[in-house]
Amino acid sequence: MLHGVDVSSHQTSFDTEGLDFVFIKATEGRSYINPRLADQVERARGAACVVGFYHFLWPGKVKEQAAYFVGGAPEKAGDLLAVDWETTGEGTHASNGDKDRFIREVKRLRPNHRVLLYCNRSFWLHHDTTSYAGDGLWIADYVTAGKPRIKASWRIHQYTDQPLDRNVADFSSRAAMRSWSQG
Repeated sequence: MLHGVDVSSHQTSFDTEGLDFVFIKATEGRSYINPRLADQVERARGAACVVGFYHFLWPGKVKEQAAYFVGGAPEKAGDLLAVDWETTGEGTHASNGDKDRFIREVKRLRPNHRVLLYCNRSFWLHHDTTSYAGDGLWIADYVTAGKPRIKASWRIHQYTDQPLDRNVADFSSRAAMRSWSQG
């Protein structure tokens, strides 16, 4: 298992010691871009981590959100892309159809990149109706690392949010993850 974190603008700094991968929040909706994105990317790339970017999905205007995301996330071969599908600060969430359309549109706009679905166990079990996760499922379930309580296959497991969102990836090595990320 590989170890990684996911960060947003709330993390002014993070330690890359012992990390194999870092996911960085790039965008949200159609108007937010992470003001710390460039610094966080530099830190992750400087540590030779596999780098991924995620977009926090809002309900509706999926094509516009996908275009906003790919316009705001750096584009480098081997970078991973993900959609963050959960409840918004307003208590709403994108529909299952919105989630599926977003993943497909990002894959269309960036055909040489892997696109994953991030969601928590409750969304996977109670909101998802298609089991469509693009190129892989990134599941949040705060239990033992690498043991999420789902039957579906997964690529990344977020197992805690203390003190940061910590994750494990189901790859034998960083080279294997990097090879997979490059398609």
